[in-house]
Amino acid sequence: MDSSMAALIRGLPKAELHLHIEGTLEPELAFRLARKHRIVLPYASIEQLRQAYEFTSLQSFLDIYYAATDVLRDVQDFEVLTSAYLERAHQQGVVHVELFFDPQVHTARGVALASVLSGLTRALEQASQAYGMTHRLIPCFIRNLGADAAMRSLDELLAHRNAIDGVGLDSTERGYPPSLFRQVYDRARRAGLQLVAHAGEEGPAAYIGEALDLLRVQRIDHGVRCEEDPALVDRLVRERVPLTVCPLSNIRLKVFDRIESHNLKRLLDAGVCVTVNSDDPAYFGGYVLENYLAVQQGLDLSAQQIRALARNSFEASFLPPEQRQRWMTAVDQYRA
Repeated sequence: MDSSMAALIRGLPKAELHLHIEGTLEPELAFRLARKHRIVLPYASIEQLRQAYEFTSLQSFLDIYYAATDVLRDVQDFEVLTSAYLERAHQQGVVHVELFFDPQVHTARGVALASVLSGLTRALEQASQAYGMTHRLIPCFIRNLGADAAMRSLDELLAHRNAIDGVGLDSTERGYPPSLFRQVYDRARRAGLQLVAHAGEEGPAAYIGEALDLLRVQRIDHGVRCEEDPALVDRLVRERVPLTVCPLSNIRLKVFDRIESHNLKRLLDAGVCVTVNSDDPAYFGGYVLENYLAVQQGLDLSAQQIRALARNSFEASFLPPEQRQRWMTAVDQYRA
């Protein structure tokens, strides 16, 4: 990659729309927090934990992911975790973030939802003051815990309605179609929350259709298996439904065997509103900048296509229309 392309990718304003804050827990911070709370991790060293980040499937990742979150115990832990991510994101050109977190993972361990929200919002507000970074906060339901558990989680979240902006659906996809969560999403919609859902990562293209038709989501997280159904791809183009694609995650979790096989460029060329995001970057080998660099090199994307991806990130965001347009214009006018 020539230096001008690398400078363009680093400097372009970007929104990150698919980022699980628990997935930014770097091994160094995990060990630091484990010492703080006198937790014994099942790894002898930072390097051994990092070596464990070799996954064969989504489930093999989730097993380590959920175990590592045990070190997150109090307000300060969530604040430190989030601040570390936001500082790095700022350095990589991110000006707006829509941040996912998994409340059920924490409340099940006895961590109060109020503590989680306090730590996250403190860091987000500090980033707003320090960097001018805007944000949205989107809790996700753990789909394999079922719809009843999701509804109970929504009950608790609605007691903190002013702190959250939407809801999402994540974790194990196979066997847990979006249709199971229709009533949960109906209630979230009545509460005025924005709606997103993971679909079409390990689950089939049909799950994308369900998320759109039954949950009535505004965008799809992942969605790369949409190509299994050409009519669905046509619909995504026609309705301008955004996909929050996570290329390095897709490679690490064996959705694609290598970056050169990824369908992001095909979807972009077809007119789908695809965006580039990092998902769980501490586990998947790269934050948003590394994901942009990987797809540019692996798929031979032009500067125009890189700009299109950055523009899409704002178009797909939950920013007000005038802010979206302002950032899209900034992308068009940016010169490295």
